[in-house]
Amino acid sequence: MAFLSELKQDTQNALKYYRAAYSLVHELRAHETNMLEIKTMAGFINYKICRLCFQHNTPLDAIAQFRKHIDLCKKKIGSAELAFEHSAWMSKQFQSFGELFDEAIKLGLTAIQTQNPGFYYQQAACYSQDRKQMAQQLCQAGTTYPSPDPLDTQSGGLDFYGQRPWRQGHQSIDPTDPEKEKMGILALQIKERDVPHSELIIALLSNAVAQFKKYKCPRMKSHLMVQMGEEYYHAKDYTKALKLLDYVMCDYRTERWWPLLTAILTTALRCAYLMASVKDYIIYCMELLGRASTLKEEQKSRIEKNLFKVLMNKVPEAEAECDPSSVSAARSLWSDRMALSGSNELTVEMQDYIPFIQCKARFQSPSFHVDQPIQLQVFLRADCPHPVSFTKLSVSLSNQEYNQWCVVEPSGPETRTLSPWKPESYSFSFVARTEDVGRKVEITGVEVMLGSDGGRCVFLSWRGAGGDAASTQEALQASRSSRRWGRGAEARQEPDWDGVTLQHSTMIISRVPKISVQLSHQPPALSNEMYRIGLTVQSQEDAVARDVRLTAGLKPGQEAGLGQNTHVTLDGSAVCDDSAPALLTEVPLGDLKPGEQLQTCVFVRCVSTGPRVFLFHVAYSIDTAVEGRRIVCRCHKDETVAVETVVPFDVSVKFVSTKFEPLEQVAVDVPFLLMTDVLSSSPWPLLLSSSQLQLLTVTSNTPQLQSQLQQVVLQTGEGASECFCLRVPPGASSNSTMATGQYILSWRRKCYGSDGPLIQTTVPLPHVVLESVPLYIYADLPSFGRVRESLPVRYHIENRTAQLQEVEIAVDPSDAFMFSGLKQVRLRVLPGTEQALLYNFYPLMAGYQTLPQLSLSLPHCPTASGTALRRFLPQRIFVKPQGRQADDASIAAA
Repeated sequence: MAFLSELKQDTQNALKYYRAAYSLVHELRAHETNMLEIKTMAGFINYKICRLCFQHNTPLDAIAQFRKHIDLCKKKIGSAELAFEHSAWMSKQFQSFGELFDEAIKLGLTAIQTQNPGFYYQQAACYSQDRKQMAQQLCQAGTTYPSPDPLDTQSGGLDFYGQRPWRQGHQSIDPTDPEKEKMGILALQIKERDVPHSELIIALLSNAVAQFKKYKCPRMKSHLMVQMGEEYYHAKDYTKALKLLDYVMCDYRTERWWPLLTAILTTALRCAYLMASVKDYIIYCMELLGRASTLKEEQKSRIEKNLFKVLMNKVPEAEAECDPSSVSAARSLWSDRMALSGSNELTVEMQDYIPFIQCKARFQSPSFHVDQPIQLQVFLRADCPHPVSFTKLSVSLSNQEYNQWCVVEPSGPETRTLSPWKPESYSFSFVARTEDVGRKVEITGVEVMLGSDGGRCVFLSWRGAGGDAASTQEALQASRSSRRWGRGAEARQEPDWDGVTLQHSTMIISRVPKISVQLSHQPPALSNEMYRIGLTVQSQEDAVARDVRLTAGLKPGQEAGLGQNTHVTLDGSAVCDDSAPALLTEVPLGDLKPGEQLQTCVFVRCVSTGPRVFLFHVAYSIDTAVEGRRIVCRCHKDETVAVETVVPFDVSVKFVSTKFEPLEQVAVDVPFLLMTDVLSSSPWPLLLSSSQLQLLTVTSNTPQLQSQLQQVVLQTGEGASECFCLRVPPGASSNSTMATGQYILSWRRKCYGSDGPLIQTTVPLPHVVLESVPLYIYADLPSFGRVRESLPVRYHIENRTAQLQEVEIAVDPSDAFMFSGLKQVRLRVLPGTEQALLYNFYPLMAGYQTLPQLSLSLPHCPTASGTALRRFLPQRIFVKPQGRQADDASIAAA
């Protein structure tokens, strides 16, 4: 019914019928004679149930069904003489479920690390291994296959799945013919011998490894690869076994699983012996003798003897637990290897293993001066049970010219010996080349030679300064231990191996200079000045310092814009231009005798403000001796100084009218004033030598412009001002903006005296907005008046338009003045001409008094207001009180 429902694609009913059929199968009475038939049918039905559960996307039901199936059948072994059949059946169940699981994943099912097909392939492999062991125990009795064949049937097939061929048609539980039963069991046992168990196990383990790799289970993958390697070893495929074991040993070295690593190394050593692979045999012997090996002392002693037999070109003894038939073939291979005359030199990279000789190299200091010998130490320690002799020790450096000084090679047949667990130190010393100053010397490798030219030479090579696969973790633990327990081990005579740290490189630095460099200056620097920095160099050498050279200027590595705004020179007589560099290099200063000193000045011009760091580098050559060798050392001394650059003074410029009122617009052909204010912000006194006004479009209202700031000294916070009367020439267009020119100040520090060059600071003058006036009115009057004395005032009215202008003028009365003249007048002014009006003002009160104001109006020019026309006229005048003549004479005399 279940199969029919499945054909009709009614999978739900098919699953229900399969479950019912499975329950009925296990209700049958199980006996040794029908056990295989029951398990076979249960396996078929279980396969169908699990497959349909995966199709219905209920993987948990499939897993539960499979676990139930295994729990019900795992104890139904059947005949004890055919127990291997039960293991084969169990292996097939797990393999089939793993394949169903993998197929469901390919169709979209999601698996996790703890539940994936790899576990089922692994269990299938375990049952296959049990099958192999049982077959080896149960299938050794018979030697000849029974005749006639008890497994042959007349029809060529079985009536029912799982039945024995010799029981066809027999329904009873008890066997019909005990002799036929015995022959059938013997035939099955003999056939089991021909089964390639190792191939089956390796295939299942390979599938499991692929699954664990897919789901990122590295430890499970490594464990199964070890089992694959062991199966290859049992299958006598030593090449593949060694390849797999060598691959996984890296993981166990990194994770420090020493017992597991020892077991893997033991199997690998057997493979290398049976293959007669000399290099692999030597490597695994070295590692099994090392500190990571958990073998007993007698086992290590045997391996060490075999290792030195190979080094002496002799055949080693066979490894324990090797197949006797394979041992005889291996001895023949070893004899052939030893008989070969060539290729007796091997190089083994120690970084990938944990060998029985440890190496640490270090320079005694992170840096050495070029006039000091470079000290290098190499520490070696043997971890094997017996002393080890080596023939040669050499250190390779980044500069190969130094390698000749770093070799230990006993003369003649002598060798150096390493005692077990006792560190040995070897020191080297050499003189650095002067060309290597400023460079690093690195240890690129250390090499120890075992054996001799008469036998086999093995070069143990460490990259860098030594260390192996376990050194990093050991060094970390040693550092923690030293911090915890302090330095109590310093009293020991021999070096503490864990306390020896690697120092793989050293820097060769220049000889310590014996000169003094002193700088003298007066900060801060002022913008654009020639800032003077005095330099004094005094020799404290015992010999002549030759070829003294100076590099001075802006220290490299600062802001990018400072290089264009900083200029350095040695000539302080004139201001340097922008072509001067920011850094003067290799300026020759001659030779310097012992105790002698030289002085010079460096001048710096800083265009922009802000902090700067200046470098003064003095270099020279001197002859010296190092360990009997004469060398020429190039020494140098650096001094840096930080200088802040500030603005020397602030200049403010403004335009005002002749009445000192601020101007927003300047009238054409009307005098106005230019006011300049200089405020010193320098901490040092400044000498203002002169000032200059360079005009572009405006002109001076005076015959000659003269500086009012000549030889003026300003202290900090003091100010100086000057005033210029200017005029915009007629013809300039109104309502336009015009550039006026620039203001130039010549100055220097007062302390520099006449030796210092004058610095010119240019201040651009602001632009002005022009306006035109139709009528220009100005007044001529004395600078002051006196009470009750006549004060003549003449008003000039100038027509600056191309039309005739009528002007209405009225004089407003004032309480401070009486006046005579036209109080109200109407007059006409021709284009380009002017009219004059004369008034006599009679002051009545002393002090600053407001003059009688003129009211002006232009009937033909309504845009011109009276207020705009009156702005050019004076508003007030100072009136002195009336005094006696004698007082006036005394005042005039004073």
